[in-house]
Amino acid sequence: MTAVNKKEQKIGTLQWAEPLDKDSVKEKLEKVVLVRLVLPEDDESKLKSDLQELAFLTRTAGGLVLGTVIQKRKKPDPAYLIGEGKARFLRDLLAKTKTSTVIFDNELKPGQLRNLQRIFGDHIKILDRSALILDIFATHARTPEAKIQVKLAQLEYLLPRLSGMWRHLERQYGTIGVRGPGEKQLEMDRRTIRRQISVLRQKLKKVEIERRIQRKRRTKLFRISIVGYTNSGKTLLLNRLAGARSYVANKLFSTLDALTRRISDGEKVALITDTVGFIQKIPHHLIESFKSTLAETREADLLLIIADASHEAVDEHIKVVNQVLDEISAPDENQRLLVMNKVDLLAPDELSWLRRKYPTAMFVSALTGTGIDALKEYIFARIGEKNAR
Repeated sequence: MTAVNKKEQKIGTLQWAEPLDKDSVKEKLEKVVLVRLVLPEDDESKLKSDLQELAFLTRTAGGLVLGTVIQKRKKPDPAYLIGEGKARFLRDLLAKTKTSTVIFDNELKPGQLRNLQRIFGDHIKILDRSALILDIFATHARTPEAKIQVKLAQLEYLLPRLSGMWRHLERQYGTIGVRGPGEKQLEMDRRTIRRQISVLRQKLKKVEIERRIQRKRRTKLFRISIVGYTNSGKTLLLNRLAGARSYVANKLFSTLDALTRRISDGEKVALITDTVGFIQKIPHHLIESFKSTLAETREADLLLIIADASHEAVDEHIKVVNQVLDEISAPDENQRLLVMNKVDLLAPDELSWLRRKYPTAMFVSALTGTGIDALKEYIFARIGEKNAR
């Protein structure tokens, strides 16, 4: 779902969208209303892309976005985030549209979550952006390591929100926000959750030690990490470069596990790793949980930063990726190469404009193969430079 507005009309302060196509009806998707609080310091030019991204996240999780409520305030309401009056308006709107799930683009504090739940009632599921991302991660975790990382992040998110949430957690209708630890947490108290967090951290430490040993065995090989905004085509590019057949889907966070493949030109050899995608406002505890996976990025000889050249927010996506890389102490600019992917979706004038704006980037299409040979030549030239030292 690349956009939420197929048919729009104003309903109060609600931007209403009804993408009720045949596929949506067949899938019986969970109806969702999105909410965004806009503050004076927010960049309103990014509002559309932010909400489109939240809609895409919702669709990935199995939801159908009916509309978006946008509330402007000078500062967040400490009790209800959007204000008590707007919360009651939203409650009535959910009842009229028979919508059972509301997702906030803003982070909800525990007290705000409890107060909103009291107004909406126990039959309404309330999530914020972080909870939605964690839910998607829970569905896409495949390996034992990824499952540990996701469950740890979920429990750390849940711990400060325990009070008054048990009735909210025991609801099992729909799909969004109920995966992962789920109903088993009903019997957990804070001490039990803290104990589980401790156990999971110990397991991750063991994983990190195992990964460190594996990396030491590969120190002589040139190592490449593919990083980038989620859904930018990283895994498809890995498949192109390495002749692999890793899972690819037009969904956010379809790949969570670090996938490593070997590439060679017959003489030079390198290991190339695809990592979890980044996103705006990614929960900090999620980055912490995935540090063992992101260690591959920190120790790489070359970082390929993949960007979707066709996306209207590509500049912001590149900025977000570099911010996360700086946060995890990834290699500096000399070891980073910007790769503009999906050039097959660009008009000639758009491509020319991007080439002028990003003169040091390489422009490719992982789908059609455009520019892949030139990218391989660059990679093997870098390998040759390292071997010559």
